[in-house]
Amino acid sequence: MPGIRFLVVFSSVLCCTVLRAAEDGATPVDRINTPPGFQAELLYSVPIGEQGSWVAMTIDPQGRFIVSDQHGKLYRVTVPAIGESGETKVEPIDLQIGMAHGLLWAFDSLYIMVNGKNKDDAEDDRFRTGLYRATDTDGDGNLDEVTLLMPMVGGGEHGPHAIILSPDGESLVITAGNHTDTVEFAESRVPLNWDEDILLDRMWDARGHAREKLAPGGWIAKVSPDGQEWELLSNGFRNEFDIAYNTDGELFTYDADMEWDFGTPWYRPTRVNHVTSGSEFGWRSGTGKWPEYYPDSLGSVVDIGPGSPTGIVFGTGAKFPAKYQKALFIADWSYGTVYAVHMEPEGSSYRGTTEQFMTAQPLPVTDMIVNPNDGAMYIAIGGRKTQSGLYRVTYIGDESTEPVSPGDEAGRDMRATRYMLEQLHGKIHPAVVDAAVPYLSHDDRHIRFAARVAIEHQPVDTWADRVLAADDTNTKIQGAIALARNGRPEHHAPLVELLNSIDWEGISRSRQLDLLRAYGLVLLRLGDGTDESRQSILQQIDGTFPTGDGDLDRELAKLLIALNAPGIAGRTLEALATARTQEDQIHYALVLKDLESGWSIDERKAYFNWFREAAAHRGGMSFGGFLQNIREEAVATLTDDEQKQLKDVLTAAPAPPVNPLAELETREIVQKWSVDELLPVVDEKLSQRSFEHGREIFTKAVCFRCHRVRGEGGMFGPDLTGAGGRFNNRNLLESMIEPSKVISDQYQKTTFLLDDGRVIEGRVINLGGNGMHVLTDMFDPSKLEIVERQHVEESLPSKVSLMPEGLLDRFTEEEILDLMAFLKSGGNPQHPVFAGVAKSE
Repeated sequence: MPGIRFLVVFSSVLCCTVLRAAEDGATPVDRINTPPGFQAELLYSVPIGEQGSWVAMTIDPQGRFIVSDQHGKLYRVTVPAIGESGETKVEPIDLQIGMAHGLLWAFDSLYIMVNGKNKDDAEDDRFRTGLYRATDTDGDGNLDEVTLLMPMVGGGEHGPHAIILSPDGESLVITAGNHTDTVEFAESRVPLNWDEDILLDRMWDARGHAREKLAPGGWIAKVSPDGQEWELLSNGFRNEFDIAYNTDGELFTYDADMEWDFGTPWYRPTRVNHVTSGSEFGWRSGTGKWPEYYPDSLGSVVDIGPGSPTGIVFGTGAKFPAKYQKALFIADWSYGTVYAVHMEPEGSSYRGTTEQFMTAQPLPVTDMIVNPNDGAMYIAIGGRKTQSGLYRVTYIGDESTEPVSPGDEAGRDMRATRYMLEQLHGKIHPAVVDAAVPYLSHDDRHIRFAARVAIEHQPVDTWADRVLAADDTNTKIQGAIALARNGRPEHHAPLVELLNSIDWEGISRSRQLDLLRAYGLVLLRLGDGTDESRQSILQQIDGTFPTGDGDLDRELAKLLIALNAPGIAGRTLEALATARTQEDQIHYALVLKDLESGWSIDERKAYFNWFREAAAHRGGMSFGGFLQNIREEAVATLTDDEQKQLKDVLTAAPAPPVNPLAELETREIVQKWSVDELLPVVDEKLSQRSFEHGREIFTKAVCFRCHRVRGEGGMFGPDLTGAGGRFNNRNLLESMIEPSKVISDQYQKTTFLLDDGRVIEGRVINLGGNGMHVLTDMFDPSKLEIVERQHVEESLPSKVSLMPEGLLDRFTEEEILDLMAFLKSGGNPQHPVFAGVAKSE
């Protein structure tokens, strides 16, 4: 209720309490989990019928908060000082404007990013999408004039969002989701030659989301204080809601996934991105999303998993322990979690690990601010007309909260090299090519990327010959990508010749993936070329497929089908039949639909029979529609005679739903394993193991259905790529043998006791108004129950893990040892735990 404040101090690592019948008002703090020593206060529970649901915040020069209702007005909020009693005061701001997704006080003004309606749809100007500036023209302390600085096209939850101040304090930086049209940019650090760059036909989302939405996707721009000069900094996002700078002046964002894509190979998890100058992050609609390893895009600092990104903020200025001052705090609205992302320099970029900092169900965090006046973190919850509230988080533990030194010394030289190249972005000068070309061969991905972007801003004829004369592998590949994106059809043949000069067997896996992408871009941007040119590519790569590497085989299959390689239908079907995950299977089914010739009738039968079996697979809300659409497009390539011959398989009923554990349950129980029994065996014998057998057991134990390792597998459980470095043998065995012993609240189910006597158990994965969307079957992410808060009599954390028990009981000691080796290695076949790999000294 307004004016009532709650206070709680947590002394355990994470605490959980029974959730009683649904109260009116914002989530009480006794439901909120935080690390030891942190204190949470509920400063204000927003009366939703009067003041709406808050989604954006800023602080004015008097230390007051300005907030916005997602569908209504702006409010000024004055909170009691830390340690003082008193009520939070909320006043409406008398301005004809609202529906802001971004607010910033800067340059004696309030900047407002209205995420409302487009010009022709807006009922009045205050709801028209765009960037506005509000000022106090008469000096009475009240904002009284609003100016539309830049009208924008695109609204709703994928429209324009946050506004922040640049590190030098001279500009605004704004972010816009993938349904926001670009404005007229005065300058651009991104080469303005973006395209879809999808080698085979893309399929739009089966439910119609983002249909016809093309590159560049979501984007980030720097804006002059008067709102008239816009410079594009980065693009290729799905829906990056907020952005933040660290103390080194490096920009970061937390980008969204497409949850309807769960279970497909084109699903990309929510992830933290390092937003460097001129960067591209590869969002494309439908099945067209680029994998993170494409060299013409950049990857993530850390993958988070399913979720709904909203506000982010660095801990700079917070009176928190040192590691939290340096952390990036990111909010996942759907799962009610604030993560602290701890980053370490890696080359000229960063690598991150995550820690759950604040969790509850529900806790739909929308925005976060570190208040420079008191060193506390302020957190707003709300959005989508859900219950809103304002919280304050402070630290009262024993660790020092003295300010830490800004910046990271580690990696400074590498970042300086990248900065030098980034200063060339958008500049046209004869010296740029000489300065940038040597860095195309650099070992660091971000430096190579920065060098290529600098070159692409120059007239192509000033550097094309230099690329074609390159003798270093990285320079050949990066230069070929640049020339493919900027060149002319006459560059096709010499580029293919350049790429063909690279020895496939003599380069690393990463460079092999880069090479395949470079070939693809030549075909996409410069045309198919001559038959001789296409045949020369086949001579280089046709014999390599399949390699046994998931990513390489996906890219090879795609390119070989585009080139109509001999026998590719049969070889791709073999890869489909032996694929370990449903994601790999679906990839091969997707690319095969574009192969119109070269099939035998038996191969066609095998292909279409796969769709019958695939009906038992499960995924997100668009999953079934995607499979149906892939099949329909493949059927459309058949001749009338082929359709007659395939009538039986084309009209066969789909396979019935299958218990995902059914195949595992056909295995005989070896014995009821215990941790104490297996631990000494693992400690003694975890060497000279088999990587392939370990990965096979990981598949047979159904681990890939929920867990991802090195980009392969599902996303419903924790990513296990780094598990071997974080957990010892006992921890890993306990998580498999006793999964309910310790349950992370990130993956914990909730049991809801309803007033009609029903009991619903699952994870809250989304909210809307007064309803909670509860996932009740981890193997079927489209299976949701809607739980209305007013019908909940009691809710409590489940003591039973989502992970089934007894999974190891059907495997032998040797099989478990290989499985443990696979987990300890993080899916790296070169890990010294495997036979034939030398141990480092």
